Amino acid sequence: MKTETMISHFAEDREKYEGAVVPPIFQNTLFTFEDWNAIDAAFDDRINTSIYSRGRNPGVNIVEMKLAKLAGGEKSRLFASGMAAITAATMHFLNAGDHVIVIKNIYGPANNLISVYLKKKMGIEITFVSGDSLDEYEEAIRPNTKLFYLESPSTAIFSIQDIPAICKLAKSRNIKTILDNTWASPIFQKPLEMGVDLEVHSCSKYIGGHSDVVAGLIIGNAHDIDSIIINEFELLGSKIAPIEAWLLMRSLRTLPLRMKAHQENAIKVADFLETHTKIEKVNYPGLKSFSQHKLAKKQMSGFSGLMAFKLKTDDLDKIKTFVNSLKLFKIGVSWGGHESLVYAPAISYLKELSLEQFEGLGISLGDMRISVGLENADDLIDDLKQGLLMIS
Repeated sequence: MKTETMISHFAEDREKYEGAVVPPIFQNTLFTFEDWNAIDAAFDDRINTSIYSRGRNPGVNIVEMKLAKLAGGEKSRLFASGMAAITAATMHFLNAGDHVIVIKNIYGPANNLISVYLKKKMGIEITFVSGDSLDEYEEAIRPNTKLFYLESPSTAIFSIQDIPAICKLAKSRNIKTILDNTWASPIFQKPLEMGVDLEVHSCSKYIGGHSDVVAGLIIGNAHDIDSIIINEFELLGSKIAPIEAWLLMRSLRTLPLRMKAHQENAIKVADFLETHTKIEKVNYPGLKSFSQHKLAKKQMSGFSGLMAFKLKTDDLDKIKTFVNSLKLFKIGVSWGGHESLVYAPAISYLKELSLEQFEGLGISLGDMRISVGLENADDLIDDLKQGLLMIS
């Protein structure tokens, strides 16, 4: 089956639910059994048996099977948030004293998890690399290196890593890999097919797509996912609610259509911004002018709606005037929903990082991030145009 057909039909047994075209929500905490032997057998296979909804829930499991199939993985597990998924995936591969090689421009809370929390609690050692060259990884590897943490495209500057080459190096050194694939979604990029061990997502972004669900996802081989279910998932207790999984199933049915629309709108907006006299630079992998466009095209089948651009000013008052003057682009921290959003990374990054760390990421006060939604592209361009006119 093609993607669109698979999403609508895979893992659904409609005869079991009296022909219901949408599977029911299993809004219950526990599942009962006929006798002693039945529940005894269930505990022998608690990964695949519904006993208590903190472990396995049939409605949630339908969505997990769809997502694993979509990404080309053997199995997946949904979590209460993207950070819950990232935490579980990272801790699955790490023990006290291990060394991790991390991309500089990863999602801020993921950065804090690895470089602050796990460093303090577990003595984890970290080396940051730009991810632009395989030599960086070779030089950074130590005897205790156990994990490469990737995010392609990366947060803020959207840099691309050569995923197959990095994974080949990792496997040759018995090093595991995790890649945050939230930006591209499983529609436009298949990291597992390129050798990544675990793929993580914030389902609050494109997979959810309606700004009404907070959820996370890990996809990988059955051995790793089963181990995560028994350990990190159960012990951290970060289960997703049945209603939220059901909302994700609703969203999956339109995911291919939405990603196509996000891409079409974003390319039009990026083309406009690139030619504007008050814009210094646009960071969007879908632009031919993007420095890693060829690598992006090689690894991805399409491009999402998140991009960044730099205003030709570092005057904070002018920057605030631009942001505040936008009408359709609402100010908000997330992205990937139907609505268009604007955000200045400086707002939160300077609260989480030192000035030196902020500058080390290659981000300035004039850097803007926009999430191009599903509105009419011409209207979005007009909104940006009038906002840029406010910068004197």
